[in-house]
Amino acid sequence: MWRSGAPLVALKLSSTLLYSAATGMLLVINKIQPSQLAEEQRNVARLFKQLNGQIRTTLALGNPTAMDVKDAMEKVLALDKAYPLPLIGTMLDKFPAAVEHAVWWPQQQKRCSHRRAEKNGWSGKLEEEMKQIVELLKMKDIQEYVRLSKLALKVSKILAITGPLLTGLAAVGSALVGMGSPLHGSWAVFLGVVAGVMASVVNTLEHGGQVGMVFEMYRSSAGFFKLMEEYIKSTLKGKRGEERMESYLK
Repeated sequence: MWRSGAPLVALKLSSTLLYSAATGMLLVINKIQPSQLAEEQRNVARLFKQLNGQIRTTLALGNPTAMDVKDAMEKVLALDKAYPLPLIGTMLDKFPAAVEHAVWWPQQQKRCSHRRAEKNGWSGKLEEEMKQIVELLKMKDIQEYVRLSKLALKVSKILAITGPLLTGLAAVGSALVGMGSPLHGSWAVFLGVVAGVMASVVNTLEHGGQVGMVFEMYRSSAGFFKLMEEYIKSTLKGKRGEERMESYLK
C-alpha cells in the first residue's frame, strides 16, 4: 500500500512546491516589473546622455556662468528624483494610484522672463499658430497618451494579480489530489491543471507582452509632449530671439 502511494505523494509534493515557488517568484517579479524597469532606465540613460551633451556645448561656447552651473545641477537633481536607482533606493511605484505624465525637468524651468520685449522676433500670426499648437498638445496628444497609460496600467494590474492567484490555486489543487472521495480528487486534479495552464497564459501575456514597458512608454511620451507645451509657453512670454536660442542650447 505504501509503495503504491509513494509515487502519488512524490508527485503531489513536487507539484505543490513548484507552484508555491512560482507564486512567490511571480509576486516579486510583478512588484519589480522588469520590462517597465528596463524602459525607465533606457529613458534616464538617454536623458543623462542628452544633458551631458548640453553641458559640453555650454563649456565649448566658453565662459559658463553661475546660472549655467545652477541650471545643470537642477536638471541632474530633477532626473535623479524622477528616476531613482532601482532596487537600491526608492524605486518608482509600478502601480501608481493616479496616472500622470512623467516629469524629469526642473520645475524652475516653468519660470520665464516677466520682461516683455516690444520686438521679440515673433509675429502676431506666428504667436497665434504656436498657441494653437499648445492647445492641440494639451487637448489631444497629452490626454491621449495619459488615457493609454491608464489603460495599460489597468491591464498590468489585472495580470499582476491574476498570475500569482492562479498559481496559488494550482498549488492548493495539487495538495488536495488523492485526498477525500474520488470526486473531490478529480476536482483537485482539474483545479491544479487548469489553474496552472491559465497561469502560464496570463504570465506570458504580462511579461511576454511587456505590458509594464508599454505603460512607461506611454507615460514618458505624455511627459515629452508636456515638456514641449511648457517650452512653447515660456517662449511665447516675451523672450527675445537670443534668449530663446540660449535656452534651447541649454
